[in-house]
Amino acid sequence: MTMPLMRPKRKNPVLRTRQMNLPPGSRGRVALGMTAAAAEGRFELQTCEDCGTVQYPPREACHKCLSPRLHWRAQSGEGELLATTTLHHSNDLFFRERLPWRLGLVHLASGPTLMVHLHGEVGDAPSPVRVGARLDRAGQAVLIGFPKEGSAHMADDKMLREMTSDPKFRKALVTDGKTEVGQAIVRALVKAGADIVWVGHAEPWKKLGGLEDITALPQVTLVPLDLTNGRSVTELAGEIGGKVDIVINNAEVHRTFGIGARRGTDVAKAEMDINYFGFLRLAQEFGPALKGRSADGVTGATAWVNLLSIYALANYPPHGTFSASKAAAYSLAQCLRAEMRPAGIRVINVFPGPIDDEWNQHQPPPKLAPSALANAIVRALRDGVEDVYPGDVAQEWLERWRDNPKVLERELEK
Repeated sequence: MTMPLMRPKRKNPVLRTRQMNLPPGSRGRVALGMTAAAAEGRFELQTCEDCGTVQYPPREACHKCLSPRLHWRAQSGEGELLATTTLHHSNDLFFRERLPWRLGLVHLASGPTLMVHLHGEVGDAPSPVRVGARLDRAGQAVLIGFPKEGSAHMADDKMLREMTSDPKFRKALVTDGKTEVGQAIVRALVKAGADIVWVGHAEPWKKLGGLEDITALPQVTLVPLDLTNGRSVTELAGEIGGKVDIVINNAEVHRTFGIGARRGTDVAKAEMDINYFGFLRLAQEFGPALKGRSADGVTGATAWVNLLSIYALANYPPHGTFSASKAAAYSLAQCLRAEMRPAGIRVINVFPGPIDDEWNQHQPPPKLAPSALANAIVRALRDGVEDVYPGDVAQEWLERWRDNPKVLERELEK
């Protein structure tokens, strides 16, 4: 049984800050199919369309019938542990600093036999296990063997914590606390065990609804943060940048209408100033600090979360300029992910459908409750994924977009 994670001791400021060594990250193009699935929390293997064989490792052709008609299919992960071993020595820098490291050989019920990392609660062979895919610090898919039934403290496993960004005992910054979504995120982080939650407020002298409730929580501290003001971002980064483990950028300006229904560009500029340029200012100031602390003990800097929108994938004309600003932020988030990956910092993009807030009053149900969105963000941190699509509308929109983006574009015009 996994022992509960204890609150880490305060770091000795005299000791050096460890720098991140990444696990081996080289993968062929075919193998990246498994990484793409793991980035959204799925375990998929290649399945031959002609003979039905499930195979691993990934190949260009079926190892049984040589057919090239291979497709990635979700797997249950059910299997039997055949053998285990524990590494006490490694020439790889990443694993050498994290020894001992336990590995196992698992035969899946679907056919293939895999070498996997083993969760600490998995017993000796032979025993039933459940294999899942996770992203490692290099952003590549790895396979982990989990027990069939785990304890309440499974997430505290040392190896699993390396693969995820669990908020427990970590320090987080939520960039906007005045909205219902921001306040729900704060409550969800506190419930998840976050040590400190800094909550940004562009106008801290204003008394807004809900702020007093969250600031009454002992873990919460209100801080001045205006993403339209570069100096405000720089000053806050100078104060807490070296302490933040998780940045959650939920600040946004959301207005309705498209191009012809509103004169001028003032509203569109306001949306871009927060949704895109505000994100850019935040990344320029807090990004380097996170990269420098990514290996700083069991609660080192670990993740950056962007609240985007499903409208970033395909423009929704009734919210046209907002959709455009989120599409720009999505592109910037991909750049940030590439720059943060060498430090092992995970960039998580959240694509919700319409949220039950003031800007979606005329949108028919289903709409996403702020608390459901907040729980999805915490779950993404715990599961170590990169892309999240919370809500029924987002899931349907994603499926239609993947099937045919041009058809979706035409449908949204109606």
